[in-house]
Amino acid sequence: MTKSRGDSERRRRAVSARWFPILLILLALADLRTEVLLLSDQFTITGLGYAIRHHQLAVVVLLGSGSLWRRFG
Repeated sequence: MTKSRGDSERRRRAVSARWFPILLILLALADLRTEVLLLSDQFTITGLGYAIRHHQLAVVVLLGSGSLWRRFG
């Protein structure tokens, strides 16, 4: 296997996996949609704490989205 063939294979896998971080970010934002609307209407520390406490996975995905984008993008 030549080096150029290995590079093209790696590039093709990267392109096919590019949708993964986008999908995770969109699903996290959809999960937090109501909380974001409430916080934009009236921001309180209690509301922010509730959003973080009750939507932990969505918050972690958004905080780690930069790393996801570098890994899969």
